Formats: sequence, structure tokens, C-alpha cells
Amino acid sequence: MKKIAIGCGILGGIGLFILIVGVLAAGAYNRLVQGSQAVDEKWAQVQNDYQRRADLVPNLVSTVSGAANFEKSTLTDITQARASVGQVKMDPRSAPSDPAQLAEFERAQGAMSSALSRLMVVVERYPDLKASANFRDLQAQLEGTENRIAVARRDFNEAVRGYNTSVKSFPAVLYAGVLGFHDKPYFAATPGSATPPKVDFNFGGAPAAKP
Repeated sequence: MKKIAIGCGILGGIGLFILIVGVLAAGAYNRLVQGSQAVDEKWAQVQNDYQRRADLVPNLVSTVSGAANFEKSTLTDITQARASVGQVKMDPRSAPSDPAQLAEFERAQGAMSSALSRLMVVVERYPDLKASANFRDLQAQLEGTENRIAVARRDFNEAVRGYNTSVKSFPAVLYAGVLGFHDKPYFAATPGSATPPKVDFNFGGAPAAKP
């Protein structure tokens, strides 16, 4: 009887241990699922905000191209940049898991940002264009979109950080890879990335001094 009692105690202890591990594993798995969904949600917002910016480009180009003698090379650059963005195929519903794919997306979007910045600098030479209500409205929309992009990128990185932490935490680290949960890449932090590009050029004011 004593041996039976000891055996039952051992089996009970093993069963309790398995139960505890199972509860911990289930909780960790749920956190992985929730974290992955949060990353995908933030990624969808990033995509939406970048698409909003791309959608502004045709109207912006149409507006500035109406100015007499406007620099055609600048319009060509921004049109080509927009086309390059469209060639980078990304799943809008699922965040990228390949760092190289995200880096390619960033390069294309960076080229678009540079082209827009050059366009705005050139517009400074056209007072009548700057005074146009249509251009000012587009400029305001662009500024707001750049702000949203900066916020969306920050929120995405925060979601990725939380998810990656869950992937590397015990006990999820023991089985996350087997179940298809892997680290996700961040948007690269670049100098000044926390501040959205300045696109309001002090209409009517004195030109900014050159460095």
C-alpha cells in the first residue's frame, strides 16, 4: 500500500508538472498569436499611409506641371520614384519576415521622400505656384501624411519589439520556430527618422538661410 501511495504521489506530481507546463505553453502560444496579429495590424496601417502619399503624387505633379517653365527633370524624378514604389510587391495584410524585403521597401519609399523634397525645394522658385490654393491644399495633405507615416513606422517597430520579445521568451523559445513564429525585422532607425520631413516652406515668409 505504501508503494502504491508513493507511486500515486509521483504520478500526481508528474501530472501536475505537465499541467503547469501546458498552461504556460498555452499562454505563451496565445501571446505569440496576439503579437503576430498586432504586428500585421500595424503593418497594414504603414501600407495605408504610404499608399495615401503615393495617391497624392498624380495631383501634385499635375498641379506643378501647369507652372510655366517648371523643371521637367524634377517631375520625371518623382514620377519614376512613384513607379518604383509600385514595383515593390508587399503583402498588405501580413508584415514581412525577410529583412531584405523590408529594406527594399524602405529604399523605394526613401527615394520617393527624396523626390518629394526636391520638388518642394524647386517650388520655392515659383511664387505664383506657392500661392495657388490647390497647391497649398496638396502641400498640407502631404505634410499630414508624412506625420502619419512617422507615427505608423514607430507603432510598427513597437509592435515588432513586443512580438520578438515573446518569441525569445521561455517557454515559447522552445517551440516558436517549429510553429512558424520567427523574429520580424524592424524599420531601420536613421538619423532624424523620429521627425517627419518638413514640407511646409513658410509661404510668404523670408527664404531660409542656406547652411
